[in-house]
Amino acid sequence: LAMAPPGMDPDGMVTFGRINVLMLQRKFQEALGVVQNTSGEMVHTDGTAPLPKSLLEGNCYLGLKDEAKAKAAYQKALPVLQKSVQEAPDDPSRHALLGGVLAILGHKEEAFREGKRAMELKPESKDAFEGPMYTLAMAQIYAWSGDKDQALQLIEKSLATPNGITAPMLKLDPVWDPLRDDPRFLALINRYVKA
Repeated sequence: LAMAPPGMDPDGMVTFGRINVLMLQRKFQEALGVVQNTSGEMVHTDGTAPLPKSLLEGNCYLGLKDEAKAKAAYQKALPVLQKSVQEAPDDPSRHALLGGVLAILGHKEEAFREGKRAMELKPESKDAFEGPMYTLAMAQIYAWSGDKDQALQLIEKSLATPNGITAPMLKLDPVWDPLRDDPRFLALINRYVKA
C-alpha cells in the first residue's frame, strides 16, 4: 500500500486497504481521517457490496469509544444498506453488512435474520471459498448482539475450516472486541496459534 503510486486507486480498493490496515493497527483516528477524505458516499471493497462511508466512520468511532458518533454514523448507513439489499436481494454480502449494522444498533432479531439469510444464500456446503465468510459474518453479528455462546461456536467452526478465520486475525481485528473479556475467546486463540 505504501508503494502504490499517488492517484492509483482502482474503484477505491487502495483506500479501503489503507483503512483496513489502520483499523487492524488500532489507529482509529488516522483511519477516520482517510475515510472522511474519501470522495463520494460509497467505498468499494473486495466484496460484491459497496460500503457506505458512514458505516466505515461508525467503525472508526466505535474504536475511538465515541458511542454517540458511532450510533449516528450507523443510523445514517442503515437506510443505505436496506436499499442496497432491496436492489440485490440475492447478494449475501449485502445481507451480512445490513445484519452487522442492525446488530450494533441493537436490532437483534432483524440482525440474526439478515445474517442467516446471507448464510442461506452462500452456504459452506455449496461454496467452500465464500461460504465461510458468511459463517464468520454471522459470528460477528452474534458477538455484537451480545450472544457470545453462538459467536464462539461459529468462530471455533471457522478456525477449523479451510478459508475460515485465523487465530492471528482474531487477535488483531477490532470487530472481535466484544469477546475479548471472555476467557473462552482467548482459549480458542491459544488453541489455534501455530507454535
